[in-house]
Amino acid sequence: MAWVRRLHADLDEPPEVVGGKAHGLVLLHRLGLPVPQGFVVTTAACRAFLRDGRLPRGLAEELAAQVTAPVVSVRSGAAVSMPGMMNTILNLHRTPEALETAVQSVFSSWNTPRARTYRAVHGIPHDLGTAVVVQDMVFGDRDQHSGSGVAFSRDPGTGEKRPFGEVLFGHQGDDVVSGRELTSPLSAVQQEPVVWQGLLDAFDRIEQHHRDACYVEFTFESGTLWLLQVRPGRFTGAAAVRLATDLVDEGLIDRAEALRRVAPSHLRHVRTPRIAPGADVVARGLGVCPGVATGRVALTAGEAVRLAPDGPVVLVRPETSPEDISGLAAATGVLTARGGPASHAAVVARSMSKPAVVGVADLVVGAGAATVGGREIRAGELVTVDGTSGEVALGRAAVVTGVADGCLERLLGWADEVSGERSDRPEEERLAAARAVLGIG
Repeated sequence: MAWVRRLHADLDEPPEVVGGKAHGLVLLHRLGLPVPQGFVVTTAACRAFLRDGRLPRGLAEELAAQVTAPVVSVRSGAAVSMPGMMNTILNLHRTPEALETAVQSVFSSWNTPRARTYRAVHGIPHDLGTAVVVQDMVFGDRDQHSGSGVAFSRDPGTGEKRPFGEVLFGHQGDDVVSGRELTSPLSAVQQEPVVWQGLLDAFDRIEQHHRDACYVEFTFESGTLWLLQVRPGRFTGAAAVRLATDLVDEGLIDRAEALRRVAPSHLRHVRTPRIAPGADVVARGLGVCPGVATGRVALTAGEAVRLAPDGPVVLVRPETSPEDISGLAAATGVLTARGGPASHAAVVARSMSKPAVVGVADLVVGAGAATVGGREIRAGELVTVDGTSGEVALGRAAVVTGVADGCLERLLGWADEVSGERSDRPEEERLAAARAVLGIG
């Protein structure tokens, strides 16, 4: 049995076999976009390793035959995205043995507590296993014309058609997503015109293929762009509604497909709640997941888990890491001192639809208390975070509900045409009725 597949345009196996990351890299190859050379170790090899406690027979020889670059990266790639939950090894020098060990390390990380917690929260089966993607290293820290970043083809908060994301010049990708470094907005890439144009071209090709917004991770080395990952944008709430109607206007999908893509549950977040004027706002950061959350301050993941059964909790951290996943799952909202729209806290909060504010520069988290805006907040005290405006208020702030834009009324009008129902029914019912006619649950 062959355990390894080369990443190229002709590879035609599903994510269940090669993982979601490799499946996306094959698409990029097919679209003629720049991808570092590499190969993937299948999910079947991971399941065999987890069952037997050792690499399956023949895999070591396949690994030795595949590696040609002097330095490689080794990344996880499950069929379903699990951001930051499993191990990544960068700058691995080519020897058959630091490679076998690296693959075993990634396989073993499938069953770490953080990974198991993430799967439990998201309903991902524990028996899937992960693929491992091995690629030639490209160096975002090579020189002043190098860097790494993450980007959406459209704004994930609003659905607006404009590139959105962040970048770090002179750094590798891990520095971007960790939240430890101060990033620049994606627009800063325009100082490298060839890289910027390459990104715009990639967005256009990927959107035309998927007929959807997309998320990409990228590195540029000495002015040359390389794409490292791609997946659909996965917008929710108002952003999902705007994206669906815009894609109809652009001729990429029809109205029936727009109704299929927007679930009734998305409409609960269209009229985004906001902190009302007059609240005791002490700081502002970057809102990365819409909504307002009020809860008692928990300064560690363990504290959030302990306090959550007695009421809503806001997890307050310098930045979050995969080790905080249990606290993120328990919390109602998230607040961090560092990080941007692609930091670990932001990505996980969005995946769980939890209001989050990151990058609050004057937030200092200590033992038993945090300070922000010159005010002390002790563990257990109430705080309110606004994941749209980025405002942080002390106590239980009053909340106002935003007004939906015209995109929602257009979508609901299409729903009424399909269902033949009256338009004075509740919005979620109007959409659900149309989806029922279309045969969607």
